[in-house]
Amino acid sequence: MEAIITSYRRSIKTQKTNQILLDVNANSKEEAEKFIGKKVVYTTEGNKTIEGEIVAVHGNKGIVRAIMSRGMPGQSLGKKVLVQ
Repeated sequence: MEAIITSYRRSIKTQKTNQILLDVNANSKEEAEKFIGKKVVYTTEGNKTIEGEIVAVHGNKGIVRAIMSRGMPGQSLGKKVLVQ
């Protein structure tokens, strides 16, 4: 299954580049909770992989939060990741 990277987890002054928000095509918080614990894999343009795990739901509209093994590049925003 694929998901879209929507943003970093951030506040007004800082952003955490190893934590990303994913749109997994869930319409509610209850549907998004089914994805917690699944692995996420992003492949860069240089064919390197960055792995992570979905850890929590973000809000009530079906967005989830994933923690990656290292910081994500800015070019990854708006791109697709593989959810396993």
